[in-house]
Amino acid sequence: MLKPFQINEAEASGKLRELADKMMKTHTRALFQSDAQRFDRFHLSPDGLTFDYSKQRINEEVMNELVKLAEEADLKGAIESMFTGEKINFTEDRAVLHTALRGDTSKPLLHEGKDIMTDIQLVLDQMSAFSKNILSGDFAGFTGKRFKHVVNIGIGGSDLGPLMVCEALSGFSQGLKMHFVSNVDGADLANVLANVPADETLFIVVSKTFTTQETLANAAAAKNWLVQSLGNEAAVADHFAAVSTNIPAVEKFGISAMRTFGFWDWVGGRYSLWGAVGLSVMLSVGPENFKDLLRGARYADDHFRNTDFKKNVPVLMALLGIWNRNFLKMASHAVLPYSNNLRRLPAYLQQADMESNGKSSGRDGMRVKHETGPTIWGEPGTNGQHAFYQLLHQGTDIIPVDFIAYITPLSRFTDHHKKLLANCLAQSEAMMNGRSADEVRAMLSKQGMSENRIDEMLQHKVFEGNRPSNTLLFDELTPFSVGCLVSFYENKIFVQGVIWNMYSFDQWGVELGKELAMRILPAIEGGEVPPLDGSTNGLLQLILRC
Repeated sequence: MLKPFQINEAEASGKLRELADKMMKTHTRALFQSDAQRFDRFHLSPDGLTFDYSKQRINEEVMNELVKLAEEADLKGAIESMFTGEKINFTEDRAVLHTALRGDTSKPLLHEGKDIMTDIQLVLDQMSAFSKNILSGDFAGFTGKRFKHVVNIGIGGSDLGPLMVCEALSGFSQGLKMHFVSNVDGADLANVLANVPADETLFIVVSKTFTTQETLANAAAAKNWLVQSLGNEAAVADHFAAVSTNIPAVEKFGISAMRTFGFWDWVGGRYSLWGAVGLSVMLSVGPENFKDLLRGARYADDHFRNTDFKKNVPVLMALLGIWNRNFLKMASHAVLPYSNNLRRLPAYLQQADMESNGKSSGRDGMRVKHETGPTIWGEPGTNGQHAFYQLLHQGTDIIPVDFIAYITPLSRFTDHHKKLLANCLAQSEAMMNGRSADEVRAMLSKQGMSENRIDEMLQHKVFEGNRPSNTLLFDELTPFSVGCLVSFYENKIFVQGVIWNMYSFDQWGVELGKELAMRILPAIEGGEVPPLDGSTNGLLQLILRC
C-alpha cells in the first residue's frame, strides 16, 4: 500500500522553497560560466542514451534536497510495491503490473497465487503466431486475398499507444499499411474506409469490456461496410480480430475466440501497449521487433528499479518536474521530439501523464493543497519552431521543455538530419542563454542601425533566457530505444504521483462526461429531453431543430 505523503509538510520541501527563492534570481548562463564541469555533473549516459539536465535551474544542493524528498516519500518502497504486484490502484482495488507485460517471462511473478508470467507468455505466443500467419499470407481474407491493410479500432489507451509506436517504428514495417480509428465522429472511420479495399483489410477491435461506446459504434459500422462490400456475413470471421476480455460479446459480434487476445484488470488502458493491445504494433513491425520493443522497456524498468536515485533517469526526470511545478511554479511542460517519427509522442504523453496525475484528491481522500500534474503538450521539431516557439522564448510564462533527438538519421537524407540536430541543440541553447540587452545593442550597432532605432527595437529583440530544458539524446531510433523512452516516461509519471500523493492509475474524471452523454443521447435520437441546465438545454434545442 502506498503511504500518504504531504509534500508541503516534508522536511526537504522547506529547504527547497528557500533554494527556489535563490534560484529564481540566478541565471543558468551564470551557472555555466562559473562551472566548466556543469555538463559533466548534470548528465547521465546509460547505454545508448544521454540525459542532459544541466540546463535546468538547479545546483548540487537542489538535487540533493530533491532526492531527500523522494526518500521522505518512501519512493523506493512504492517502486517495489508496484513491481511486486501490491494493489496500489486503491480506488479500483487492483495491482499495477504493466511492467510485467515487458518483463522476463522466465522469472515467475505471483499475483493472487498465480504465476502471471505464464499467462503473459501464452498471449505473446498467440499474438506472434497470428501475426506470422497474417504477414505470411497463411491467414487471408474472405476472397483469398492477402491482407495489405490493418485498421485498429479503439480509443484512449487502445489507440494512442499503438498508433504512436507504429508511427515511431514505421521504418521497421513488415509491409502492412496501418490505420487507426478512434473518434466517434463518423468522419474518422469514413476517411479510413475510403482508402482501404474491403477484401484486403483486417480490423482489430480493441475494448477490454467490449462495451466502449465509441469503439463499438465504429466497429459495428466497419462490420456493416465489410458485409455490404463483400456480400456475405461470414466474411466477418476472416476480417476481424479482437482484444478483449468479454468473449461472449466478442463472439456475438462475429469474432472467433481463437482470434480474441486477452489482457487483465491489472493493466491500465494507457499502459497497455506492451501486451495484446499492441497487436497492431506486432503486425506492423513483426514479432521479433516487438520483442525488442519489450526488451528496451525492460532495460529501462531494470534501470528504474535498481539504480540509485541520483543516477536514475526517470526519477530525475520526475524530480526536476516537481521542482519546476511545485517550487518554481511552472504550470506547463512541452515535449518536443526532433524526430518526425515521434510526432504522436506528445499526444500519447498527454494521456499518460494528465490522466494519471491530473487530479486534486490525495491518497488520504482529501483535496490536496499543492500543485499536481502540469499541462503536457508539444509537436515535433522543426515544425513547432514555426508555430509556438515564440511563446517558449519570449512569452510571460516559463515552460520547461524536453528535447528528444536521435544521432543516427532515419533516412538517406543525411544533410536534413544534420540540420535537424543543429536546430535541436540551438533551441535548447537559446532557451537557456537568451540574448541580453547589451548583446542586442552591440549586434544592431554592428549592423549600422542608428541609436534611436536601436532604442526602439531593443526590448523586442531581447531574450531573457533562463528557460529550463532536458535533452534526451539517443544513438538511434530502434524498437529497443523506443521501448526504453516510453518506459522512462511511464515511470517518471509514477514517481510524480507518489510524491504528489496521487493514485495515478485510476481515471474517475473520465467517467462523468460519459454518463451525461448517455443521458443526453436519447433526446438527440428523438426521445424525451431530460432536465438540463439552461445552456445545455439551449444548445440541445438548436440541435433538435435541425
